[in-house]
Amino acid sequence: MTVDVRRLALTGLLRFAFVLGLLAATLAPAAAQDISAALAKLTSDGYADTVEAIGDLAASGNPRAATIVQAIADKTLEFDAATKTVAIRDGGKVIDAATGAEIAAPPSGLTPVRVNNRVRGAISAAMGALTLMSPDPAKRRDAAEAVFKSRDQAALATLDAAIAKEGEATIREALREARAAVILTRPEASETDRVAATSVVRERGDQDAVALLRSLPSDTPKRVLDAAAAAAKSIETTLALWSGAQNALYGLSLGSVLLLAAIGLAITFGVMGIINMAHGELVMLGAYTTFVVQEVIRAHAPSLFGWSLAIALPLAFLVSGAVGVLIERIVIRFLYGRPLETLLATWGISLALQQAVRSIFGANNREVGAPSWMSGSLDLGPLTLTTGRMWIMVFSAMVFVGLLLVLKKTPAGLQMRAVTQNRSMASAMGIRTPWVDALTFGLGCGIAGIAGVALSQIDNVSPNLGQGYIIDSFMVVVFGGVGNLWGTLVGALTLGVVNKFLEPVAGAVLGKILVLVFIILFIQKRPRGLFALKGRAVEA
Repeated sequence: MTVDVRRLALTGLLRFAFVLGLLAATLAPAAAQDISAALAKLTSDGYADTVEAIGDLAASGNPRAATIVQAIADKTLEFDAATKTVAIRDGGKVIDAATGAEIAAPPSGLTPVRVNNRVRGAISAAMGALTLMSPDPAKRRDAAEAVFKSRDQAALATLDAAIAKEGEATIREALREARAAVILTRPEASETDRVAATSVVRERGDQDAVALLRSLPSDTPKRVLDAAAAAAKSIETTLALWSGAQNALYGLSLGSVLLLAAIGLAITFGVMGIINMAHGELVMLGAYTTFVVQEVIRAHAPSLFGWSLAIALPLAFLVSGAVGVLIERIVIRFLYGRPLETLLATWGISLALQQAVRSIFGANNREVGAPSWMSGSLDLGPLTLTTGRMWIMVFSAMVFVGLLLVLKKTPAGLQMRAVTQNRSMASAMGIRTPWVDALTFGLGCGIAGIAGVALSQIDNVSPNLGQGYIIDSFMVVVFGGVGNLWGTLVGALTLGVVNKFLEPVAGAVLGKILVLVFIILFIQKRPRGLFALKGRAVEA
C-alpha cells in the first residue's frame, strides 16, 4: 500500500512538472508573439498603427518595451517594410528591437519611425505606465506626472500596484494624483469615486489640476461636474493669492536692485544738486571690475572663485569711487550752479566711458559666474526665488544700513549732512565744502560700483549695462525725495512692487510708462518727493 502511494505521488509530481513545462512553452511564444505583433505594426509607417503599437508595447510587460518606446521618442527606432525588420540605431551599431542583439548585416532600407503630436502623446502615456515601478525615484515621479497629464486608462492597475509599493510620501502623493486623474476621466467609474477624485486633484492645487477639472466632457454626471467646478474655483482663488504674493516678492527683489542702483545717485544729487548722467556707467565699471577679478582668479587661483565677489566688492568701490573723484575734480567742480551744463557734461562723460570699455573689453557681453553659494533656488510653497536674488536683497539692506551708519556716526557723514542742509552756513563754520563735494561724489560713485558687482549676477555685463538703470534710478530719487535715504528706500521698493503688479496687466513697456506718468503727476503735487529734506529751502 505504501509503495502504491509513493508511486501515485511520484506520478502526480511528474505530471505536474509536465503541465508546467507545457504552460511555459506555450506562454513564452505568446509573449514573444505579442511584442512581435506590436513591432510589425511599426513597419506599416502609419501614425495610427504606431500609436496602437506603442499601446501594445506598454501593455505587454516585455522588458524591452520601455527601450523601444524611448527609441521612438529619440527617433532612433528604424524599420524595413520589406523584411519587417525593426531595429534601434545606437551610434554605428544596429540592434534588433525585440532581442537587443546586434544585427551583423542590417537591411539597407531602414528608415526612422515617423513621429507626430499624437504619437508623442502616446509615447508620454506609455513611458509613464512603463516607469511607474522603476527603482529610480525620479523616474517614478516623472512617470506619475506623465500619467496625470495623459490620463491613460490602461495605467490604472499599474498605479494601484505602484501606490501599494511606494515608500516615499511625496512620490506616493504624485501617484495618488495620477490615479485620481484617471478615475475622474473614467466613464466606468462610479460617481462617488469620481467626486472623491476631485478632492485629490484639488489638493494638487496647480494650473494642471485646474485644466483637468475644467476639461471634463459635458456628458459627465452633474454631481461630478459641480464638484469639479467647485474644486477648480478653490484652486484658482488660492493661485490668485499666491500670484499676489509672488508679485510682491518679485517686486521687493526688483526694488532692492533699484535701491542699489539709485542710492549712490541719491547722495550725489542730494548734497551737490548734480544731475549725474554718468551714474549708470559707474555701475558698469563695478560690473567689469567683477569680470576682471574673476578672470584673474580663474587663471591663477581657481580655488578662490567662491570668494570672487567678496574680493571684487572693495575693488569695485575703489575703482568707481576714484573715477568719480576724478570726474568731480576735473569737470564738475567748474559747473556748480549750472545744472544744464552739468547734465550735458556728465552725459558726454558717460559716452566716453562706454567707448573706453568697448575699446578695452569689446562690445560683446562678458561672462560673470555665480559662486556656488549664490546658485540654486528656494521654494516657498508654489513660489520659487533664486538664491542670487535673495542675496542681492540682503546685500542691498546691508549697503543701506552701512551708508546710514556712515552718515550718522562719522565726522565725514556729519559734514555731508551739514552741507546738505545749508551749504553757506557749513562753509562759514569751517567745513571745506569743495572737499566734502569730492568726497560725497566719490562715495556715491563707489556705491554705484558696488551695485555693479551685484547687478553682474542678474544682468548682462556689457558697455550698455548702466543705461538700463539710469532712468529708473532718477525716478526712485525724485519720487522718494532728493537726498533722503529713507525716501530712496521707500521709493525703490514701491516702484519695484508697482512695476511687478502692472506687468501682468499692462505689459512691461506700458507698465513702465504708467509708472512714469504717475511720477510726473505726483511731483506736480509734491515737487520735493515723499520725504523732503528740511533745510534745503534756505538755499532756494
